[in-house]
Amino acid sequence: MGRELKRVALDFQWPENKVWQGYLNPHYAKSHDCPDCSGSGSSPEARRLKDQWYGDAPFKPEDRGSTPFLPTHPAVRTFADRNVSRSTGYYGSGELAIQTEAQRLTDLWNCRWSHHLNADDVAALLEGGRLVDLTHTWTQEAGWQPKEPAYVPTPKEVNVWSISGGIGHDVINQWIVVGAECKRLGIDPECKQCHGEGTIWDSPEDRQAAEDWTRSEPPAGDGYQIWETVSEGSPISPVFATPEELAQHMAGTRWGADKGSSVETWLKFINGHGWAPSMVMDANGIQSGADAAF
Repeated sequence: MGRELKRVALDFQWPENKVWQGYLNPHYAKSHDCPDCSGSGSSPEARRLKDQWYGDAPFKPEDRGSTPFLPTHPAVRTFADRNVSRSTGYYGSGELAIQTEAQRLTDLWNCRWSHHLNADDVAALLEGGRLVDLTHTWTQEAGWQPKEPAYVPTPKEVNVWSISGGIGHDVINQWIVVGAECKRLGIDPECKQCHGEGTIWDSPEDRQAAEDWTRSEPPAGDGYQIWETVSEGSPISPVFATPEELAQHMAGTRWGADKGSSVETWLKFINGHGWAPSMVMDANGIQSGADAAF
């Protein structure tokens, strides 16, 4: 996602900040979210399990053979202490503030399956090649390498890891664990109406037309133009005949991520590799991707 130079026809005209029509598959207008699953593609039973994972459906840790976290748990206290110390203006300070935040965190975490996995759940993740933080070690030279001998974390270790402030579980882990539970329970994970796709088409012909569609680029030419790639892609400048004119225009930008970059920076961008992220945040604060790249 960022800024990209395109060479387009000098007479190319398309509204700025409007996604180029060649990047939008028009045939998807003939598709709709499945009414039975609201576009999720999941069966009602699988949706209930997913909601339990995220705390959107009733859940008790005991249902997974897990013990609820207490506000006094070391991992909970550490997380609460960190939150309080970083935002004393919001939480207050001192022991009472830490205890209050620890209680809030346990109330939040104890209603989510994602923080109370059992041995079957852990086994499913290990089979899927997940939990690398616990089963591998990292070095700059070799990257992630499996521990020797192979290490199998306990559910309690995994659950503490999930609340300890790292990346934790992602949507892939959720998909793996819910899928494994559906299989154990003999539940069909897919919506019967849309067969797991989440989409209903007006006709088979419309679906085929969407699959056959290919995106098209704007007309190529001698012009210079900057596009954003945060969306599917749209121009964010007029078309200019020379790099210098385009650089002058972009240096005059007074809003958004591109504000403040110099003519020299934009010339390096245009005459160089022609791509940069929209913005970059580092120790110096937020700066445009063009500045960060050069």
